[in-house]
Amino acid sequence: MDNNLPPIGAPHPAEAPGSAPPPVSPPPAAPPPFVPPPAPPVISVASAPKPPRRNGWRTFAILLLVLVAFLVFINLRHIVNSVGGRHVEQAYGPRLEEVTVRDNNSSDKIAIIPVNGVISGDATDSSGFSIVSLIKAELKQADRDPDVKGVILKIDSPGGEVLAADEIARAITNFQDRPGGKPVIVSMGSLAASGGYYISAPCDWIVANELTITGSIGVIMEGLNYHDLLDKVGVHPMVFKSGRYKDMLSSVKGTNEITADEREMVQKLIDETFAKFKKVVQDGREAAYRNMNHNEEKVSHQLSNNWADYADGRILSGTTAKDLGFVDEVGDFDAAVKRAQRIAGTGKANLVEYRPVFELSSLLRLLGQSDAKSVKLDLGVEMPKLRPGCQYFILPTYLHL
Repeated sequence: MDNNLPPIGAPHPAEAPGSAPPPVSPPPAAPPPFVPPPAPPVISVASAPKPPRRNGWRTFAILLLVLVAFLVFINLRHIVNSVGGRHVEQAYGPRLEEVTVRDNNSSDKIAIIPVNGVISGDATDSSGFSIVSLIKAELKQADRDPDVKGVILKIDSPGGEVLAADEIARAITNFQDRPGGKPVIVSMGSLAASGGYYISAPCDWIVANELTITGSIGVIMEGLNYHDLLDKVGVHPMVFKSGRYKDMLSSVKGTNEITADEREMVQKLIDETFAKFKKVVQDGREAAYRNMNHNEEKVSHQLSNNWADYADGRILSGTTAKDLGFVDEVGDFDAAVKRAQRIAGTGKANLVEYRPVFELSSLLRLLGQSDAKSVKLDLGVEMPKLRPGCQYFILPTYLHL
């Protein structure tokens, strides 16, 4: 037993009387109040941006279905029209549909073939067919239909290419002059000059308004020579040729380099074409005069003795053309209709036209065109696309539009 321990009941040395009290430790600090964490922000479902919906394929599918339905409707309409007596020509060339433009409750028909704009052998629109191909197909359709008693060629044209005009004139001659052929009557609009008159000359009868611009019987070949301009900017053409005349119509050849032989050859070509023009006029008018006398027509439309003096490229009014024998009658389209019915020996006939039919191939041809960006300004005037170095039966004014 430890003798140093105080006895039981004895005060603790620290508590002995007269001694200082022991230090008291401060109470522990109270813990800080509990602060709940901030609630996460609530995002409204309505305000959250929706992911974009991709409906491109769905829209494309709907458009495709609409297109297919439209094409089916067009084909069904053609079938119904063919059953109902409306003819649709299907052969090499444009597909044509007969459309009645004036119904006179008759079984007889007069076919109207319009000739508008510049006469060209090139394709005039997205169909891929030229005006020459279209007129040939229309004449063929009118020839096959026994109810068609005659044709009215409705012309509003300044002329065009030499070869294109000649092909149309030949087609008209073959259509009406063969055994059993049908008469062709011309109705001239505001303009039927040069090539427009060339295709009119072989027809059986020509009706022109007194204000119609016609005539302009002649040939023109035109081009641009920019040799001097190239000299100014320091551009020198390099020409390699196999013969001395191979570049006779070149636009980069100096005007002082054009020889007299070259000018004579070009002028000879122009003169030969011009002689052909005058022969078409004379032969066509004389044949029409004989045919109309055979049909007991009383109006004389024989060429005047001095008609060749007016075949020098000048333009004529409908009245002056009638006095010279280039035109048979002064009147409007209705006068041409009455004359066609009289010559064809029919009463009031239905007037019909042959119009190209919209096909799926035409749509595919449009879709297959180039997607090059271009801006087209439509001024309401059809600008001719003429090529330099080619001969034209055309009103010279149209060369400078």
